[in-house]
Amino acid sequence: MSQKRKVIITCAVTGAIHTPSMSEYLPVTASEIAEAAIGAAEAGAAVVHLHARNPEDGRPDQTPEAFLPFLQTIKQRSNCVVNITTGGAPTMSIEERVRPAATWQPEVASLNMGSMNFGLFPMLKRFESQLQHDWERNYIGDKSILFRNTFADIEHILTTLGANGTRFEFECYDTAHLYNLKHFADAGLVKGPLFIQTVFGLMGGIGAHPDDVMHMKRTADRLFGDQYRWSVLGAGRNQLPIAAMAAAMGGNVRVGLEDSLWSGPGKLAQSNAEQVRAARQIIEGLGLEVATPDEAREILALKGADRVAF
Repeated sequence: MSQKRKVIITCAVTGAIHTPSMSEYLPVTASEIAEAAIGAAEAGAAVVHLHARNPEDGRPDQTPEAFLPFLQTIKQRSNCVVNITTGGAPTMSIEERVRPAATWQPEVASLNMGSMNFGLFPMLKRFESQLQHDWERNYIGDKSILFRNTFADIEHILTTLGANGTRFEFECYDTAHLYNLKHFADAGLVKGPLFIQTVFGLMGGIGAHPDDVMHMKRTADRLFGDQYRWSVLGAGRNQLPIAAMAAAMGGNVRVGLEDSLWSGPGKLAQSNAEQVRAARQIIEGLGLEVATPDEAREILALKGADRVAF
């Protein structure tokens, strides 16, 4: 009998989009982030995608020192692949955003593949009455956020982190981002297998209609052939429907409270692990198997946990 295809689940446990007042279950402190990541890994996530936050007010914190406590705990207690963000928050400079991954040299770092408008303000209508901190209201309500990822910015991250053997989760929010990645592939700055995370349903990027998913997949197939591994991220209520669609189409999936606070209509997810278990149920219901961390390392050609700096 042929082996079942292995599906990589990535879990993005806290991010920089949602704010603490939106959900009591959003991890904020280093210990909460560590426990969330370990719980997600135990539920079936092979990769954990990590941001840090200020423990006092939950503000995104991109200092390397903020990452170290939970990086060390996760490494001690789990074999999962650690993915450190270089996105940080869209209000941060590129120098600020790259520092944690440059310092701690993870197996994987995220890399956003193009500049874009970043519209969080639709969430203000739902959550405004419960926001506890002024920074949350100012951040969410800002209609002028431009998430800067120029060709120079992208090349800086590629060369800085690539020197340490870190590979990338290429986050592509629209078709143009796939073409930007093709430019860097043609220039020899990235090599396969490319781990391409196509992002759906964030305001400023491509939508979350099934046609949008098909269009991004067709474009990636045409540009990269068999030299990439496809994964999807659906924002908000789109998380599990798009995960199911991608898994059925040969892709991998990303879930987590960074991308969606919900487990169902009007029902907050009580943990990242809850979302991982829901994705796993879909994957196994399709007759597929969830990849272990070591299988994910092989699929993505990663350097191994023994070569990180934390």
